[in-house]
Amino acid sequence: MTHDSNGLRSALPVPLELLRTPPPKERADAARNRAAVLEAAARLFAEYGVEAVSMDQVAAAAGVGKGTLFRRFGDKSGLAAALLDTRERVLQEAVLHGPPPLGPGAPADERLTAFLNAYFDYLLEHLALVRMSETATPGARYRIGAYRFWHRHLAILLATAPDPDHTAHALLAGLAADHVAALLPELGEQRMRTGLLRLTRLAM
Repeated sequence: MTHDSNGLRSALPVPLELLRTPPPKERADAARNRAAVLEAAARLFAEYGVEAVSMDQVAAAAGVGKGTLFRRFGDKSGLAAALLDTRERVLQEAVLHGPPPLGPGAPADERLTAFLNAYFDYLLEHLALVRMSETATPGARYRIGAYRFWHRHLAILLATAPDPDHTAHALLAGLAADHVAALLPELGEQRMRTGLLRLTRLAM
């Protein structure tokens, strides 16, 4: 799957393993700076909220220059994506190699339900960060490497649906962070989760 400036366009299927978010490769000093920045950002975001924290505050708390921070992460949405990276890899590993039903070895409908529940839990835990990473620019959500992984996984599980690729996108639309953040106060967590799983059963 590839993308243009506005989002996605069709391409030949890519094996799910190849869509995993790879860990960063870097020099030891760069790795130390990265760890310091992410630790500081996580602490400040947890204490004050994502929107209230500036990049200048993160740089000061991490003990790095502002130029280093901006060159490495670009902006606060890039920092949010970096913070989410490790958490996404944990879920990807569980999908690929973990125990069923989230991992291999269970029927497709059970794996689909397990994934949507697991992703919804992950989203609720990190909603502000995911929302920032997905809405930084138009179409940002679809350019995030993890989205291609989630979409491919769902399309594989939806192989018996009339149009697995479209159906996978449609289900993931209900898990867009901006959408969930807007509806959560009105509908509540359980109602949103139940509705998503109901749509999944219809899709299957």
